[in-house]
Amino acid sequence: MHHRRMPQLRPGWPVSLGTATALLAVFVACTVVGRRRPRPSLGVTAAFAREFTVIMLLLGLWQSVGVYVYGRVPGAIERGHRIAAWEAAWHLPSESGVQRALLGVPHLAQAADLFYAYAHLNGMALFIVWLWWRHREVYPHARFVIITSTLACLLVQVVPVAPPRLLSDLGFVDTALQDGSSVYGQFGAGAANQLAAMPSVHVGWAVIVGWYVFRSAPRRWSWIGPIHCLITVLVVVGTANHWWLDGFVAAGLVVLAVLGARALPGSRGRPGPSRPTPGRRRGGAAREHGGVSAVPEGADVGAVPEGADVGAVPESDVVPPAPAEPPVRAAVPGRRWTRAGRHPESDDCLPSTASPHRRRPARGGDPLPGRERPPPTAA
Repeated sequence: MHHRRMPQLRPGWPVSLGTATALLAVFVACTVVGRRRPRPSLGVTAAFAREFTVIMLLLGLWQSVGVYVYGRVPGAIERGHRIAAWEAAWHLPSESGVQRALLGVPHLAQAADLFYAYAHLNGMALFIVWLWWRHREVYPHARFVIITSTLACLLVQVVPVAPPRLLSDLGFVDTALQDGSSVYGQFGAGAANQLAAMPSVHVGWAVIVGWYVFRSAPRRWSWIGPIHCLITVLVVVGTANHWWLDGFVAAGLVVLAVLGARALPGSRGRPGPSRPTPGRRRGGAAREHGGVSAVPEGADVGAVPEGADVGAVPESDVVPPAPAEPPVRAAVPGRRWTRAGRHPESDDCLPSTASPHRRRPARGGDPLPGRERPPPTAA
């Protein structure tokens, strides 16, 4: 069966650097123009360009690390065998057993290769856009974790380690190369970063996506994050692109990055409720924090300037409203006061013309106070 060969990833850090430079220019231009003529579209474009400038710089750095470790093959193969020996001594599941189970279903193996090729960068890009657009107050916390953990992974990847698919003597097979869906191609043909197996950036980014989607997404969609993380781990192991230990180290670096983000001054400590969007009422977001809304319920939120602090106000800073004084009703001359038990000139009596239920005495009964019964007339 013929398979169409996928384009191979080459060490193109100059392209990534050029893209980051162009995005940076867009950010600067939108910022300068936005200060003179403030427009919401310019602010959104500037923020989008700024965030993806960081992503492209990280991608270029990863590609440059691949160029550095590319020629250090002998040490990488030896370290790969050493990791396999460590995992056997620790009684971890065999990667070759997972791959044999995957190869038993050919279509499932091809789907795993496609997932490895497309879900890594594209999935992270979609996650960043979603988190920045829908959960703005969580985004700075996640951005710090992404940048810190990725830089830590790149620092460790300076020491080359061969992935399992390059160790055919241990029974591993390069499944993507067999079915024509490899993004790397033949080893030694100039493919990108094939000796940077330790730690696995695939697993590290999948853990980040899984954690923040689980904490920030609505309950009915929060399961997508952990499922994405689990599928990524099984795919990178089943396709022989990473060792179990690669994923463990990457997950540990992500945990350290999360703890570091919580220790930052002014950090919320953990993903919390999302920032109120223009389509939501501001008072509801404040109630989620247990405080009092700085914007009255039902107020026109369109009049709130962009970037204004509309968060929760502590209870101690809220001045209680003064008690309302009872209305004083002035006496209306020429009208009778008919409420029983009240003085005719009392202020809290209602005029007879304003009372919907005018009270009348029963026949033969006593007259109302202040009203005398006329004397009987002679027959």
